[in-house]
Amino acid sequence: MAAAKKPAAKKPAAKKPAAKKPAAKPAAKKPAAKKPAAKPAAKKPAAKKPAKKAAAKKPAAKRTPNAAFMKAMTPSATLAAIIGHAPMPRTEVTKKIWEYIKKNKLQDAVNKRMINADAKLRELFQKAQVSMFEMTKLISNHLK
Repeated sequence: MAAAKKPAAKKPAAKKPAAKKPAAKPAAKKPAAKKPAAKPAAKKPAAKKPAKKAAAKKPAAKRTPNAAFMKAMTPSATLAAIIGHAPMPRTEVTKKIWEYIKKNKLQDAVNKRMINADAKLRELFQKAQVSMFEMTKLISNHLK
């Protein structure tokens, strides 16, 4: 029975080359299967990827904080009621405001980008609700 299976397997293979020009098509398929040259071509882009990673690492290493953000700013009386009277950089002011917002659960439950102002923040923002992007603009008016 094993011998019967082998001829059955050869018959479908024999039918395929039996089409027009049987010698030319299998010859074309064999070199295509033997072309490992396409695989080294795939290796060349892989070689370029580490070069891109190295280029991406360099700007991260050169990055330094902007002096304008690190300059100590004096808060207004309204802002000082929330973050304190000590001069601090803009980055710290934003962190303190976010601490206050999270502590008092003033972030909108549905749209987290919106901040619901309580009595202190309403004086600061002059609105009942402010977006987080608008918030930094409004805070900058209270820094000198």
